Amino acid sequence: MVSEPVLSQVSSPVVTEVVIIGAGPCGLFQVFELGLLGIKAHVIDSLKTVGGQCTELYPDKPIYDIPALPVCGAQELIDRLMKQIEPFGAQFRLGEEVTEVQRAADGRRFHVRTSQGTVFDAGAVIIAGGVGSFQPRRLIVEGAEALEGRSVHYRVKRAEEFHGQQLLILGGGDSALDWVLDLASQAKNMTLVHRRGEFRAAPASVARMRQLVDAGRVEFHEGTVSQLMHEDGVLGGAELKLTNGSVKQVPCQHILAFFGLHPKLGPIAEWGLGIDKKAIRVDTEKFQSSELGIFAVGDINTYPGKKKLILSGFHEAALAAFGVQSWLYPEKKQFLQYTTTSPVMQKRLGVT
Repeated sequence: MVSEPVLSQVSSPVVTEVVIIGAGPCGLFQVFELGLLGIKAHVIDSLKTVGGQCTELYPDKPIYDIPALPVCGAQELIDRLMKQIEPFGAQFRLGEEVTEVQRAADGRRFHVRTSQGTVFDAGAVIIAGGVGSFQPRRLIVEGAEALEGRSVHYRVKRAEEFHGQQLLILGGGDSALDWVLDLASQAKNMTLVHRRGEFRAAPASVARMRQLVDAGRVEFHEGTVSQLMHEDGVLGGAELKLTNGSVKQVPCQHILAFFGLHPKLGPIAEWGLGIDKKAIRVDTEKFQSSELGIFAVGDINTYPGKKKLILSGFHEAALAAFGVQSWLYPEKKQFLQYTTTSPVMQKRLGVT
């Protein structure tokens, strides 16, 4: 069983080597890579739990491109990462948004302040904030907001809650089709609605969805939801406005809406960093931003050839750790050590 993150209690500025902003998979793996180099970190996240999008939006979604794990659930990946970083004793501040990052007078350290008034005196800052502060794009229909969390959902935390239910899934991206494929055999009945016949999801997922439609296991309509049918807070169905101009009513007990995320850089946009299309520009040697001592890994950064994959973020975290070490301790000679042969690293990992 993975232990809970250690939540730091502070009443005065916290002195730390590194502040990591973001507790998603890349932020957690950053703790590991820094730990191997003997560098301690505090992790801050605006969400109240670790895991970022993996935990918040699709904890049950299978991931197939993590090395040595043929398949791994999103929440399982977070649990494994939390177990992996246990030896390094990272401190977590959850439910707090970083509102301010200022360079100290010496030019080598940073003052980091959160929405709860916590202040850090950090030697380096690593931004691993995913797409920034994000909210799912919501279903804009009368009554939808009142049903959020009961009948209208923008994420799936426990897939079994929807087994045996009448489901209406909205959207045409990977998340929508992933849950169509995952829940089609478990639902009482399922309707998929997308505003057009073309999909943004992986072609293989689209092909499998169309097979389910042809087999009569999923009903598909091009259109949008125009009205919800509910009484005393209980959803009974939805009215669809189809692209051919007709109107159709479909029964549903739950609506799963996947219209994508509405990313916002939030306060990050005010920190004087080089920004390109709502992402932080970094080099590909150290993944350092335009501000020396501030680094960025994962979906929040951009560079030529950037691919928004967890796998890529892990690679970035490894190189950023060496960049941080060089920034913090410029006089220290750097050399590559291997966990299989290095007594120092094995001691840090607690395996000696």
